[in-house]
Amino acid sequence: MSRSWSQFFTSEGLTLLRRSIRLALDEDGPDLTAEGLFPPDAPLHAVIRAKEDTLVVGLPIIPEVIDALGGGATFTLDVEEAARVPAMTTVARLHGPAVLLLRAERVILNFITHLSGIANLTARYVQELEGTGVRLLDTRKTTPGLRWPEKYAVQAGGGCNHRKNLVEMLMLKDNHIDAAGSIGAAVRQLRERYSPCPPIEVECRTLDHVRAALDAGADRIMMDNMDSPLLSQALALVPPHVETEVSGGVRLETIRAIALTGPRRPDFISVGRLTHSAVAADFSMTLESEAAHAARKDS
Repeated sequence: MSRSWSQFFTSEGLTLLRRSIRLALDEDGPDLTAEGLFPPDAPLHAVIRAKEDTLVVGLPIIPEVIDALGGGATFTLDVEEAARVPAMTTVARLHGPAVLLLRAERVILNFITHLSGIANLTARYVQELEGTGVRLLDTRKTTPGLRWPEKYAVQAGGGCNHRKNLVEMLMLKDNHIDAAGSIGAAVRQLRERYSPCPPIEVECRTLDHVRAALDAGADRIMMDNMDSPLLSQALALVPPHVETEVSGGVRLETIRAIALTGPRRPDFISVGRLTHSAVAADFSMTLESEAAHAARKDS
C-alpha cells in the first residue's frame, strides 16, 4: 500500500522536490510570449484532463508549482491522488492570472505525465506478481534530481522502494569487495565502522559469493543476473531469516517465472526500468478566458 503524498514528502524529500520544481521553472525562464500577450492580471481558467486510461499521480505538484511562482492562483481536484481514471477524465481545474498559468502549465504536466507513467508501469509489474508473495522494488536508476518523486510514483503504483540514498542501506558490489579483499572483510569493516550499522546487502553472482555473504552475516543477499538453474540453487542456500533479492534484466514477461523460482521464493525482485524506461502518461491542460469560461457555464 502506498503512503500518501504528505507521509512520503517530509523533511529531506520535500526540500529536494521543491528544489526540482524551482530548477524546472528556472530552465524555462520568464514566459515572454504570455507576458507579451496578456496584462499581468488577466485571468484564465485551466482544465487538466487524462487523455488515456491511467493512474493519476502527482496532483499535489500543482500547489507546489503555484507557490514557487508566488501564488495568486487557485485549484480544485476532481479525482483523488493515485486514482485510476478512464480517458478524457478531468482531474484538476485551475484559475488565476494568465501569465502564471501559462508558465506553470508545462512544468505541472511534465511532472504528472512522468509520475503517472511510472505508476502505470509499476502497476503492471505488481499485477504479474499477484499471489506470489514477492515484493517489487525499484532501484537508484532514477532521473537525476527526481529520485524522490519517482520513488513516490513507484509506491503509488503498488511497488516498494529499495533505498532512496546511500545511507538507508549499505550495498557491497564488486568494486567494494575488490577494494576490501573479500566479502567477509568488507562486511566486517562496515560493521566496525558504523554503530549502529545500517542493513548490509551483498551483490552475488555465484554460489560461492552467496555462501561468503551468508558466512559474513549479510542482512540481504542480491542474486544478480543469475540464470534460472543457478538462481534456484542460490535461493535454496539462504535461510528464511536472511532476505533475498533478485536483480538484473528482469522484464514484464519474465518476472512471474522468476518470482515462482523454487523451492525458496525470493523476498524481492528489483526492476530498474520502473523509473528509467516508463512511458509518460498522456495528459493535457486546456485554457480558456474568463469570458469563454462564463459563456460555457451558462450554455
